[in-house]
Amino acid sequence: MVQTINGMNRLDIKQLRVLQALLDLKNLSQVARKMGLTQQAISEQLRKLRDLFDDRLFIRQGNSMVATPKGLSMQQPIDHILKQLETLLEPDIFNPQTYKGVFTISATDYATQALLPQLFNITRRAAPDLKLIVRDFASDNINQLIAAGELDLLITFPEFIPDNLSYVTLFEEQHLCVTGCENEFSTEVLTLAQVAAHPQLVVSPSRANLRGSHDQWFLERGLKRNIVMSVPSFSAVPNILHTTDMIAYYPSRLLPSPKLKELKVEALPPKFEVIAAWHPRTKDSGIHRWLIDQLRNL
Repeated sequence: MVQTINGMNRLDIKQLRVLQALLDLKNLSQVARKMGLTQQAISEQLRKLRDLFDDRLFIRQGNSMVATPKGLSMQQPIDHILKQLETLLEPDIFNPQTYKGVFTISATDYATQALLPQLFNITRRAAPDLKLIVRDFASDNINQLIAAGELDLLITFPEFIPDNLSYVTLFEEQHLCVTGCENEFSTEVLTLAQVAAHPQLVVSPSRANLRGSHDQWFLERGLKRNIVMSVPSFSAVPNILHTTDMIAYYPSRLLPSPKLKELKVEALPPKFEVIAAWHPRTKDSGIHRWLIDQLRNL
């Protein structure tokens, strides 16, 4: 074993390439020209190979170098080794059609409705052997889960991710003021004071409380919202508004809905970003790059 290890320490890739070229060309000067070396340098490498393998490897016959049985027996293994080394150095070209693997996405309720159906339509056609797992978005332990490799990609909002993660903005979204489609409201534009005073439903996915993402925006205008109900997901909003007198701010990409109608208001709150985030160690991952590209194209 010690002798084998010592032998491997004395062998380098250049010597394998010299040996391969000699087996193919059977001529020292031709090998030298091919490799951009002098004939003396090739002869020196051959001397080292003979010493390493304890065999002449090649016998000169005229202008040719004829391989010994030992030399001939090495041709196939050397070709295989060098081919494997070339494969290691080849750029990793990702092909979704041939990709096989499992990919886990953590998505907010909004993303599950607004983006994932379209994404899955693409992946089923373009990457048929890709298996996808979708998990609820849990902001409290997201860093631990993604660092441990239990999550591959997050689709959420910037304020919900740790600072150490990489992310890209997919698009900007706008909340619109909506109510149940059968509720009677004036067709005139509502003032923000009228909106703030009306009973409101908010979506609070990360905290169970009566606070909404636009509370500060109203406070800056001297208004306090009349929030009377909180739910953890956007999917619950249409059914609740359809059967009550409440209003809510609802993402535009989830509209139209047969149970909701948009109200005219004098001003809309600021737009918000929807992002895809990942751990920095996966920045060169082909499947990550491909899925993020599909999301951006949506």
